[in-house]
Amino acid sequence: YFDNSELASINTPSAEELKILEPLRGKLPDRVFTEEYDPPKTDGSGSNRDNMRKALELLGKAGWTLKNNVLVNAKGEMFHFEILVDSPAFERWIQPFMRNMEKIGIKTDLRIVDSAQYQNRMNDFDFDMIVNVFAQSLSPGNEQLDFWGSTKADIKGSRNLSGVKSPAVDELVESVIHAKTRDDLVNHVRALDRALLWGFYVIPQWHTDVFRIAYWDMFGAPEQNPPYGLPVVDAWWIDPAKQAKINAHRSR
Repeated sequence: YFDNSELASINTPSAEELKILEPLRGKLPDRVFTEEYDPPKTDGSGSNRDNMRKALELLGKAGWTLKNNVLVNAKGEMFHFEILVDSPAFERWIQPFMRNMEKIGIKTDLRIVDSAQYQNRMNDFDFDMIVNVFAQSLSPGNEQLDFWGSTKADIKGSRNLSGVKSPAVDELVESVIHAKTRDDLVNHVRALDRALLWGFYVIPQWHTDVFRIAYWDMFGAPEQNPPYGLPVVDAWWIDPAKQAKINAHRSR
């Protein structure tokens, strides 16, 4: 939840993190204390058989059985859910996921709606699965309560879209909000990150490590930019030499 920053939990918990997590033992999965969260990986070939086999094993333990290529529960009900999006652009990322679901007997429907209907359904929690981003700052605080707090889970329009209701997460969120120093904040956020990761509230979909921006090459810019986010465009200036080249090219 805090990837590519000093706030991300890495390896196994540090001594500082364990001090924060230890009072929550019994409220969190045991793996939080001893294991590094390592999401499933593939070789990129499009063949995901090993992970699908593991998924079927877990689903079997939860009472789901594959019959005639359809995943059903003890009542004979089909495993079926809808993926709600507000743009056809998401199809190219979602279709491979849907095909993998079909291979293990799960039926999925992709529903594309306009932005107003999408927002209304999000506000009402009227969805099975959506595509969403939890934008984070480098100094997390009160917004974490809206993202993960139990008190927000049933409030329509809140940002707790995963419906997280965990006393342990609630305590960790409060500890983040009341952190006294930067080091204290970093360690508490890392502990929160571990609790969220091992809660399996989301399925990571995709990411990009660049910003796609089109602009005329006629600007100068500071050599140093913020480590995250877009370059500070307000600090750019017109470079006369570059501008002359652009103008000469455009006048041809």
